[in-house]
Amino acid sequence: MKHYDYIISGAGASGLMLAYRMAHDPFFSKSEILIIDKAHKTITDHIWCYWEKEADLWEPIISKKWHHILFASPNHTKQSMIAPYIYKKVHSKDFYTYIWDLLETQTNITFVQDTLIAIKDQGTEATVVTKKQTYYAQKVFNSIILDHDYHNDPTYPLIKQHFLGWFIRSKTPAFDQDVATFMDFDIPQKGNTRFMYVLPTSPTEALLEYTLFSKELLKNNEYEAAIATYLQEKNITDYEILEKEHGVIPMTSHIFYTKNTKNVLHIGTAGGWTKASTGYTFRNATKKTAALTTFLKTKKPLHRFAKRNKFWFYDVLLLDILAKHNEKGGSLFSSMFRNGKVSQIFKFLDEETSFTEDLQIILSMPKRPFIKALFGRIKKILS
Repeated sequence: MKHYDYIISGAGASGLMLAYRMAHDPFFSKSEILIIDKAHKTITDHIWCYWEKEADLWEPIISKKWHHILFASPNHTKQSMIAPYIYKKVHSKDFYTYIWDLLETQTNITFVQDTLIAIKDQGTEATVVTKKQTYYAQKVFNSIILDHDYHNDPTYPLIKQHFLGWFIRSKTPAFDQDVATFMDFDIPQKGNTRFMYVLPTSPTEALLEYTLFSKELLKNNEYEAAIATYLQEKNITDYEILEKEHGVIPMTSHIFYTKNTKNVLHIGTAGGWTKASTGYTFRNATKKTAALTTFLKTKKPLHRFAKRNKFWFYDVLLLDILAKHNEKGGSLFSSMFRNGKVSQIFKFLDEETSFTEDLQIILSMPKRPFIKALFGRIKKILS
């Protein structure tokens, strides 16, 4: 059997980002790299949004940018310029095409369409077992979740970010295409954290997503009824639905990296790269794949790459609150946006703030829930 230097298991956002960076880095030009996935995606199955200060790696495939966002809730509504940040949108079809166009020119990178069964670290190398055969590599990077023990982790609660979206076109102008509605909590909460997310791309076209941070999913007709009601309340009644999307993103501080070994590293959602408090992954993956390609040049064991930081603990406390008091999410986010600068909030969510800046954000939110969550977390640690 052929041995590879690197195997990337999973050709989603994180796996392809890593392959893209390797293809651009002369350090990996003589390395044999194998990508394994059950599908060679070239369709729009995701829309990724993120904020960035300037032109970045994905500039050629940005489909829309916003310089203003709207945050809305019953007790605080404000439209804000987010400079120095820009809110950006990428369609997965453009992302897949952009990366595969490069990878298919690289003679040292091979793609195999197969289904992953297991990954094993043998000490001196790693094996990847698929339905068709077994592959061998010095290092393996896996973005496919192989077990779901995080669903039943007694230490760290699981909150699901779940949503259903409509891409609509109205008969008459109905949207301000220069303003993205980041969170609109001014809708019935029904004991949960629920908000509407609106991304207008023209005066007559927009994506509307009915989004929840909660433990239980809804039936599809409940999401759709909420979107229809929201549109009616905005006096948007004459429209057609062009497309629909539905998704579920795990929000958890479960320590995924305990499964990393000397020669196997879990990446993407499987590696805990999804931001636990927001569900955002694309920006995190962009940053972490850059750090990973640098790390690989040190020849250190892969299990030394991942580590917890202060932001992980902040996320733990927020998820502890939402797990016990799911109805508080709207008021918590509302306090943060009412009392803080949007640019600093984005910096905080990007995990780039100093401890002093962290305190400014934390103190802008209701203190009692976080104090209770802190003592609850300490009690868990000591028990």
